[in-house]
Amino acid sequence: MIKILVDCFGGDHSPEANIDGALAALAAIPDLHLILSGDEQVIRAKLSGRSYDESRIEILHAPQIIGCDERPTDVIRLKRESSMIKAVRTLRDDDSVAAMVSTGSTGALVAAALTRIGRLRGVIRPAFCPILPTMNGGLVGLCDSGANVEVTPEHLRQFAIMASLYMENVYGIIKPRVALLNVGKEAEKGDELRQTAYRLLSETDEIDFVGNMESRDFLSGNYDVVVADGFSGNVLVKTTEGTALELLKKLKKDIYSRTIYKIGAALMSKMFRDEKEFMNYQNYGGSVLLGTSKVVVKGHGSSKASAVAKCIEQAYRMQTSDLNAKMEEIICKYEHYED
Repeated sequence: MIKILVDCFGGDHSPEANIDGALAALAAIPDLHLILSGDEQVIRAKLSGRSYDESRIEILHAPQIIGCDERPTDVIRLKRESSMIKAVRTLRDDDSVAAMVSTGSTGALVAAALTRIGRLRGVIRPAFCPILPTMNGGLVGLCDSGANVEVTPEHLRQFAIMASLYMENVYGIIKPRVALLNVGKEAEKGDELRQTAYRLLSETDEIDFVGNMESRDFLSGNYDVVVADGFSGNVLVKTTEGTALELLKKLKKDIYSRTIYKIGAALMSKMFRDEKEFMNYQNYGGSVLLGTSKVVVKGHGSSKASAVAKCIEQAYRMQTSDLNAKMEEIICKYEHYED
């Protein structure tokens, strides 16, 4: 039985979306056991009348709620009884708990995970790795997408190793193609950081490094892993998501601008629904925090039940694939770079 914590009071649609997603994951995964963290009275009221296996759910009472504008350091110090911080503490202290999922404050979760849970042996900096769909029907992972604004070439090599193992073990991609986000494809492009990282990645036998990637090729399907500093990666993923959403809005506006367009759209309604689902980030789960000693998955703040269920599935697959042990084994070959 795999035991996973769910922070039920993080995110825009909490606690309903988190609880509904938890129950959906419980129904889909037979050997899953969940601990729901949050106000026990509220959680029990939301569970009342629902059909589920009560022996596979526990409630961790955590009455405090974290506000969206609270500083991470204040949250860790002052909100020890909040659903997120109490879940992190339980994850650290209870060896039977494998992972946790939260759609709450990113800053608070990263700070709590690093200070309370810690890193895998040899890992310099844990990093976020969200998943996006590609134009050929595949997936691409971006590491890092915001946990580390300033990095070294050694950090980028570790991101590449961790993300490559993640894509292979969780998504079944054999020998993932790894690229370095840069301003051009040529090896000599970019600043000193990118040029040194290019050399290190080329020398790393454990990954299939295919060279630099320009941001316009992110969703091309030519890459399975893209490595970046957290600042550039965050800009890339948010620009990509924002562009997709704005294009959908414009398409909808244009369709309703003329009758003939409406008729054409009616004939193509299934295709439009399929494209909307393809671009919907809710279908791809959350951003995993690679490199922590226990599995942590951060869902989007606006996650609905289906996205929360996907996040729980991600955490489950990371644990059952023994991903952390595999990452630690390879990372430690380069541990002389550790700070």
